[in-house]
Amino acid sequence: MKQSALSQIIFGILAWIAALVMFFPILWMIVTAFKTEGQAIAIPPLILFTPTIQSFLDATANAGYLLFAMNSVIVSVGSTVLAIAIAFPAAYALAFFPTQRTEFTLMWMLSTKMLPAVGVLMPIYLGMKTIGLQDTRIGLVGLDTLMNLPIVVWMLYSFFKEIPGEILEAARVDGIGPRQQMWHLLLPLSGPGIASTALLSVILSWNEAFWSINVTASHAGTLAAYIARFSAPEGLFWAKLSAASVLAVAPILVFGSLTQRRLVRGLTFGAVK
Repeated sequence: MKQSALSQIIFGILAWIAALVMFFPILWMIVTAFKTEGQAIAIPPLILFTPTIQSFLDATANAGYLLFAMNSVIVSVGSTVLAIAIAFPAAYALAFFPTQRTEFTLMWMLSTKMLPAVGVLMPIYLGMKTIGLQDTRIGLVGLDTLMNLPIVVWMLYSFFKEIPGEILEAARVDGIGPRQQMWHLLLPLSGPGIASTALLSVILSWNEAFWSINVTASHAGTLAAYIARFSAPEGLFWAKLSAASVLAVAPILVFGSLTQRRLVRGLTFGAVK
């Protein structure tokens, strides 16, 4: 009993240390955001200082924060809805009507995430420019959808595999078609899994930076592109950059904290029977 209690204490301490190490960069970013530029680059770093919100005012004055934030919301939600709409019937077919190539198909889809994004930057950039989707919200929604689609399909597939196939077989015996099965059976039964998949897709799309910076400019740029604006040829403005980062990260942190229970519930859906 004593050894078990000691192990719990040790693991608890290690967990707290790991949490503090992971949270420290965020804490440092928040602290730096309330400094002046001189205080932000001071060596040794200033621990005691008079907080100021001037960096936030400068970061939002001429950088168009609201436009970039609105673009992030539209792109994240739009790409998530589109990805779920495409992945739902695909995962349904893969889970309940498997073939000899089902496993290969799933692995091939997942392998596309292993390809370095920079390796396909040029053809995608030229393709979007040719069809007039460069620096447009529609183009970025489609791009984020394709980037997140393999993960969305995999997650929905794993959730659907936890649902007994006998339920759908009974529905087919009663003459219920695939559309009705997906709408009236799978959707209610896999609600937590779909919700967690959608939440994860929103977070991935919100945090996506590579494509937003490289295929957008002033009209469709997300908050990732907004942060990149604070890098100038003469150097980085650390206080303004930290303030812009806080403004970009804060909405998704709040969203994640509010949906944490549903996300965990969905990720553990079907784990215990």
